[in-house]
Amino acid sequence: MDNKTLNPFLAVWLHPKQAARYLIDHKTLGFAMMIITICTIISLPVNFLDTGEILTWPFLIGVVLVSPFLAILGLFITAFFPWAIGKLFKGTSTYTDMYKVMSLASIPAAAMGPIYLIWFVVSPDTLLNTELAFSGTGIAIFLVVMLLSFALGIWSFVVSVAVVAEAHQFSNWKAFFTLIIPAVIILIFILSLGALIAFLFFSNM
Repeated sequence: MDNKTLNPFLAVWLHPKQAARYLIDHKTLGFAMMIITICTIISLPVNFLDTGEILTWPFLIGVVLVSPFLAILGLFITAFFPWAIGKLFKGTSTYTDMYKVMSLASIPAAAMGPIYLIWFVVSPDTLLNTELAFSGTGIAIFLVVMLLSFALGIWSFVVSVAVVAEAHQFSNWKAFFTLIIPAVIILIFILSLGALIAFLFFSNM
């Protein structure tokens, strides 16, 4: 595979490390932002169709314009953690390179958008009506979509591990813990905060 002419949207599925190296060596931060923008727009049907509500054109246009901007800003925060934690494992990535490669993880996740559109075309009633989704053929469609969603979520994480390993130039195991450690810390913080709020609430009753 020629790393100078590689298509990251295709290569990321089977060759995530090569896709990451391609972005690091040949693409700018703006290219990563373009990936985020495209993937955010593609994945929007998941949010639109799952609401089951009638959506107005001004609202749709507003979401299409604002969502990519928020996703681009969000990745600046998200990319910080694997960059910083990776440094503890003697990783060599720069923050800019980490941002670029982390944009690749959004590609598998974005595939849920077309899947929801197909669901909407095949059986709109089961998508927009929760009761129908759990009865008859609706349950079969629901289970297939949930299975695909789970598989794409797992693969998105696998891609994240691979690209972090490539960016930091260390093993996949180090990349795995580089991603898991901040997630565990954030989870502990959220649970601790929730427990504190619950304690203060019930102690004042």
